[in-house]
Parts: sequence; C-alpha cells; structure tokens
Amino acid sequence: MAIGNLTVQTTTGDETIPVSGATIRIRGTDGTLLFESVTNESGNTRTFALAAPRVDYGLSPETAEKAFAFYNVEAFKDGYQSVVVTNMPNIAGDSFLPIHMHPLATAAARTQIAPATQNVEVINIGLPAAALPTAPQLQAEVPAPFAAVNNSDLRAEYISPQSQIVAGQYGRAIPNAVSQPNERLSNGVVFIPDYIRVHLGLPSTTSAQTVSVPFVDYIKNVTSSEIISTWPRNSIIANIHVIVTFALNRIYTEWYPSRGYNFDISSETSHDQKYIHGRNIYASIATEVDIYFSTYARRIGYANPFFTQFCNGTTTKCEGLSQWGTVDLANRGYTPIQILHNYYPKDLELVKSDIVQGIQASYPGTALSIGSTGTSVRRIQNFLNRIRVNYPAIPQITNPNGTYGSDTANAVRVFQNTFHVGLTDGVVGPTTWNKITTVYVAITKLGELNSEGERVGLSPNPPTVTIRQGSRGADVLHLQYIINVLSNYFDYIPTVIKDSYFGPSTTNAVIAFQRANGLTADGIVGPATWTKLYSVYRSLDEGPTPPPPPPPFPPFPGTPLRIGSTGENVRVIQNALNEIRKVYTNIPLLTVDGSFGPATHAAVVAFQQQFGLTPDGIVGPLTWDEIMKQYLIVTGGGGTTPPPTLPPFPGTLRLGSTGEDVRVLQTNLNKARTLFTNSPPITVDGVFGPATQTAVIGFQRNNNLAPDGIVGPLTWNLIMQQAASIT
Repeated sequence: MAIGNLTVQTTTGDETIPVSGATIRIRGTDGTLLFESVTNESGNTRTFALAAPRVDYGLSPETAEKAFAFYNVEAFKDGYQSVVVTNMPNIAGDSFLPIHMHPLATAAARTQIAPATQNVEVINIGLPAAALPTAPQLQAEVPAPFAAVNNSDLRAEYISPQSQIVAGQYGRAIPNAVSQPNERLSNGVVFIPDYIRVHLGLPSTTSAQTVSVPFVDYIKNVTSSEIISTWPRNSIIANIHVIVTFALNRIYTEWYPSRGYNFDISSETSHDQKYIHGRNIYASIATEVDIYFSTYARRIGYANPFFTQFCNGTTTKCEGLSQWGTVDLANRGYTPIQILHNYYPKDLELVKSDIVQGIQASYPGTALSIGSTGTSVRRIQNFLNRIRVNYPAIPQITNPNGTYGSDTANAVRVFQNTFHVGLTDGVVGPTTWNKITTVYVAITKLGELNSEGERVGLSPNPPTVTIRQGSRGADVLHLQYIINVLSNYFDYIPTVIKDSYFGPSTTNAVIAFQRANGLTADGIVGPATWTKLYSVYRSLDEGPTPPPPPPPFPPFPGTPLRIGSTGENVRVIQNALNEIRKVYTNIPLLTVDGSFGPATHAAVVAFQQQFGLTPDGIVGPLTWDEIMKQYLIVTGGGGTTPPPTLPPFPGTLRLGSTGEDVRVLQTNLNKARTLFTNSPPITVDGVFGPATQTAVIGFQRNNNLAPDGIVGPLTWNLIMQQAASIT
C-alpha cells in the first residue's frame, strides 16, 4: 500500500479570487467520511494523505486498473454552487484538485449548510484512458455542421458514489487532418493560445456545454486523463508533446470551426483527446506540462503542428503513437524525440514557441534569484505585490526596486506553494515566470472589467430596451461589459469583443447565459434577460468579489478640479502629469504650485487628447483615475526610473495615410504583434495599405478595442506600450 497526497484549492473569477472558508469533505466511495477541512485565505486545504495501491500496478497494462483508489470530494460554502467530485482516482504521489466554484445569483440559493441537489455541480472522473479495460465501437466521422450554439445549462443530479466507467471514452478514431498554411503563425512558429474552447461531449451533441479552458490547464487535464502519472519521465514528456501537438493541430487547421462548430476540440476520445472538466491533476504531470506546454512537433519544412494520432496500444490499435509503448521505450533509454520518431516520420522535429498569449512578457532567459537585478526583477516584484491583494498570504515586497532580495525570494516561494508550481525554491525560472505573469494578467483583467462598470453606467434598474443580432450602440456595449465580467466566473459564457456591435459572438454568449439561467435561449436580450443579467452581475458584489485593493494613489476627491481650483489635490495632479510627460512629451511641463490655472488646464487637455477622453480640461473621476493609472505605468509602481520615451500620438492614421508616422506605426506594430498576433509581419514602407490595416484590426481584436483598422490615440498608445515592453 502507498500514499497519495491530495491538496484541494477552491477559486472563482477565472481562478483569480480564492474562495476561503469553503468546507471540503473527503469520502470513500461507500460514503464514509474520511477527512473534513476548511480552505485557507488562498483557497487551499491542508494536504490529505490518502491510501493508494502499489506503485508497480501502474507500470503494466495488465494491472493498470488496480493502480488507483477512488474517493469522492465535496466542496460547499454559502453563496456558491456546491461541487461534488465522484470517483476521483488517487495514485501514489502528489496531486491537487482545482475546484472552480460558481457564485449563486439569488439570496435564497446563497444560504446552505451542505451540498444541496438543486445547487450542485457533479464531476465524475474514473480511470485514465490508458487504464481502461475494453474499447467500444469507434465513432464515425464528424457529422454535418449544426447551427445551434453548443452551450447548455449545467444541471446535475448527485451521482451515486460508486465507481463508474463512462461509455464512449475508451478508444479513438481520429479523422485525418492536413497540414496547410495558417495565418496564426509568426515567422513559421505558431503562437500558443491562452484559452482553448472544449465541447464537453460528442461534436454532434448540441445539449453539451462548451467551456473556455486555459491552454496549459487543458494539457494538464488531458495528460492526467489519458496516461498514468507514475510512468517513466521520458514517457510522460513524449505523451505531453503528442497531446500539445494534437490540440494545436485542431486549433490551427480550424478543424471544427470550419465545419460550423463553435469550439476548437471535443472531450470525447472517439474524436479527440480525453478531457474531464474539473478533474484532479497529478503533480508529476503538472511539473512537466509547465515546462513543455509550448513545445510541439512538426515536420521539417512544414509550419503547422503535425497530426499526432495516438491510442493506448493495447485495447485500441492505430497508426500513430502507442501510449503503453512509450513506457517500454522509455525504460529502454529512449529520449522523448526518439520515442516520437519510433511512431511518426523521422523528419519530425520539436519546436518551442516563445509567443504565448496571456503571458505579460517573455522570460528574460536566465533564472531570477537572490542577487539578480534589473527591470525583469522589478516587473516580477510589482506583479507579486498586485497578486497579493487577491492572495494575501503572499508577503508584500516593501521595496520593489529591481533588486532580488530575501523578501522577494520569500514572496516567490509562497506564490509557488499557493499555485502548486512544481519547484518551491523561491527562484523565478521559466515555469514560475509564466505562472506569475499569467495570474497577474488574469487578475488585472478582472480588475479592469470591474472598474469599467462606472464607465458603462450600470443604473439601479435594468434596461427595458430589446436588442438582438445586428443592434449597435451604447446598450450593446452595456451588454458586452456585463457578459465579459460574468465570463470570468462562469466558464461556459464566452468573452466577447466590446465593440458596441451585436454580432454572432455576442449572440452565442447571450444564448449560453440564457440556457444556464432557465431563459428562452433565443439570443435576444429583452427585459427578462436584462433582469437576470443584472441579478447575476450584482450577486458577484455580494459574494466572491474581494474588497478593492487600497489605491496606491489618492482616490478621486469627489469634486471635479478645474480652472480656479486650489489645494493638495491640484498638486497631486500636477506632480502626476509631470511624471507622465517624461513618456508623453506633448504634455506641457507644469509648476507644482497647487493652483489650477491655464497651464494646468492645457496639460489636462493634452492628457485627455492623448488617452481618448473628452478634452474639456476638467479632472472628473474618469480623468483622475486615468492620470493615476498612467502615472503608475510610467513609474513602474514605484515612482523611480521611467520607461523609455514613447512616440507621441501624431493624429489619426488610416488606410491611405503615408509618411514617417506610418513607418513608426509599422515598426512598433511588428514588435507588439509578437505578444498576441494572429497576422503576419508587415513591410515597413510608410504606406498604410491593406496589410497594415489587417494587422491593426488583428491587434485591436486581441486587445478588446473596436476592430475598425483606424489608429486613434487608444490604439496608438497601446501599440507603443506593448512594443516598448518587449526587450
């Protein structure tokens, strides 16, 4: 008998907000209560030592079924939908169970003392694919496309706590896919998406949900669902390469969207890879995925990811990789690439993409540790200080000055423990770097969404207007804002571009929301849908949303500042504008005297023009907040060395514009696009032609700007800021 150590973490808000104080119960499959615990301020439980079978059982297909012990896990807290995980397989080693808890929308539903069947999400796991004993009939080719959106209400009944095997998840018959040129390439290397859309069922099952999953978490889930975590390391790595490559092939050939489906991949092994939404993740797998999630296989001379067909090699045979065969090859000393060459063409090569969406900036190349200095250290320090607002167990770095001292190492170590990063050494290597920046991006994105509520003007009462596909204007923007906030808490609601246009993507998101809330799923937003949107949105303020962080600058004083105003608040604005002008040199230098005269008025107007605000020279709440935000960006949060001077906005550029300003735009757009691009590089020729317009639209879409192909002050400034962040 061995021991499998399990830690549970409960979060909400796209995993940016810990759910502390949640009750976690571990039961045997016979219902016997084994452990009960409460999550801490980071949403984590203590580690549970659970009995597991002998390690050697998982090393042979004949004994693989006996390698796992099964447990049930319950998670519940007032204000949240309860989660029950049944038949969770436990194996020798360490694992963690990430539980995403959805907030409840009604006051009656928000009070409960134990899992209630009407407010429970049930997740049934079972054995990984490689350990399943028999194979079913393989499914036919993907059927004809369907028009319906593949989202539905998640309603589950409590599953009897007995070990179950779900039919249809044993083998795979994967249709062939052709490598062909794709626009989502950068210099021949694909970028790694931040999210992948997974259909939780057969492609033809219209009632199944489609969820957006962080790509790295998807790979961890599939690998834990496909193979056994006690296999040799090179076998695990080879399987990760195959799983990553298969997923990227599905994305870059647009296999499902090109056939009319609203997802990238399904969860069924009869068509794709095995994915179980909400399952436990094994540490030995997670550690390797954090390293290799951006490495994929391609044939020499080809740009797209190779079609890496695979099967378990025992109950199911195929022309591709045998999962059990990788164990034998690894035991014989084969490296991961040698294992792949044993099943695929010998000209297959492994390529690492350094372009990962959702990661703030690329890894500096060397690990950061005590004694390191520079802008990369400062960036990580500021990121950790922001993350600790949501995860207060992370100690504050009191002097984020770009020098890596013991306080920074301690904060990194707590972060690594909090987010289950494989190494807890206090050193920022590539795995920790990626995790810190990913969490930071998610947290700040949610913070920006919440702060934007004031701008779209959420009124006390829901609108009564009816809008639908084809509608435009402020009401659509209002809707899109609410949807994007909710999408952070409910993974079956997709995000949309806030462009004031009610297009197909907004329709899909509305239908997903309506289905999940018992409304008529017609994609039309009338009074009933508006009322429910407001109800669910406001429930977030009552429940999971944490108190806002103490502002690092004085809050808006309550009274607008204008010509004739005097006092300390005017001095604050004057000081901030003088710092900002070190980057945006078109803003006049001010004398800091606490008197709002014509010079201060002119500086405020210049700032407002620069950042797309109404240029009235009055410092109201929006202008105040934007000045403070830009002050922090320019000073890096500490008010010391500013970043390099950015080119000032030259005026609107569009199709047909020419000259040096267009050359500056093209040069910086080529740099900025390496963070998020889905379009090829453009020629720097000073001519704003169709290629430049296409690149601008792609940049705007990736940054939630109106995709009109016109470079106004918001688009210009964001391009320049992102270009300057790339070293």
